[in-house]
Amino acid sequence: MPNGPSDPVPCRVTVCRDCCCGSPKVTGIDHAAQTARLGQEAPVRVSGCLDVCDQANVIVVQPSAAGRAAGARPVWLGLVNDPDATEDIAAWIRAGGPGVAPLPDILDLYTFTPRQRRASPGTSPGGGG
Repeated sequence: MPNGPSDPVPCRVTVCRDCCCGSPKVTGIDHAAQTARLGQEAPVRVSGCLDVCDQANVIVVQPSAAGRAAGARPVWLGLVNDPDATEDIAAWIRAGGPGVAPLPDILDLYTFTPRQRRASPGTSPGGGG
């Protein structure tokens, strides 16, 4: 079942846009256009540093309600630095995303598992890096 009006909670996308991702350090990509393009397919949240700077630009696709019901977990995509990769992600989201549509083979090149973050004393897990 693809995302859309029939899915009460569609896929959601988080794009890292902080110290490395979305910055001039990652050349050759229009970061604003990438965020806008993904926003045409799903709600997009712009995040501070996700602490995986070696994977800049990082995009995380959260499953829809249907995807979560099927057992899907968020999919982390790194080194998303060209418009073709952005289009591949947009097409996958349009098809339903994690748990609903199979991950296209081409996106296997971008998936990674983030290292576990350690919280400093007195800070919450998930703080920037």
